[in-house]
Amino acid sequence: MKVAVLDINGKDTGRKADLSKDVFAIEPNNHAVYLDVKQYLANQRQGTHKSKERAEISGSTRKIKKQKGTGTARAGSIKSGVFKGGGRMFGPRPRNYSFKLNKNLKRLARKSALSIKAGEKSITVLEDFNFDSVKTKNFTAVLKALELENKKTLFVLGAANNNVYLASRNVQRTEVITASELSTYKILNAGQVVLLEGALAGIETNLSK
Repeated sequence: MKVAVLDINGKDTGRKADLSKDVFAIEPNNHAVYLDVKQYLANQRQGTHKSKERAEISGSTRKIKKQKGTGTARAGSIKSGVFKGGGRMFGPRPRNYSFKLNKNLKRLARKSALSIKAGEKSITVLEDFNFDSVKTKNFTAVLKALELENKKTLFVLGAANNNVYLASRNVQRTEVITASELSTYKILNAGQVVLLEGALAGIETNLSK
């Protein structure tokens, strides 16, 4: 699968990147994608929600009325969940929402996501670049040259680049990550995925295992 390599001015360099069919052109497995995205979102949840139960409510422990003869249901504590101001019954408690998935399924999900984007013509291959200084205008100039200033864009670098990362940090709807941080959710959440040449080998190596 051949894709033109562009420079930061949005012009064709005349070179072609050969994208592996085993990574960018497989039959997407929608259930694997669903599970991987579900796990990613579940892992973002803090799980610190908590409501007070009857044992944690401040209030008298005196029996509020006699057991029999009132014509109404028996009641022993004003802190019961059936009364206003009482504890909540079966309320949320702190818990861990994360769950495990095996590595082969996660690889399949990422390959499926990349194949979906490739099928939508939403993958751009860009030659490696760097900035001499950390300026947001340098990064926005690249987006404008690639006609991506109004798109949610994911840039995938081969290795950490502090200048590029810091220059992009204040740009809305744009995220810069390294190939090792690539996830199914981030791929699908982006309108356009921009892969730098230096990231291709790492992506294909990691996902072809």
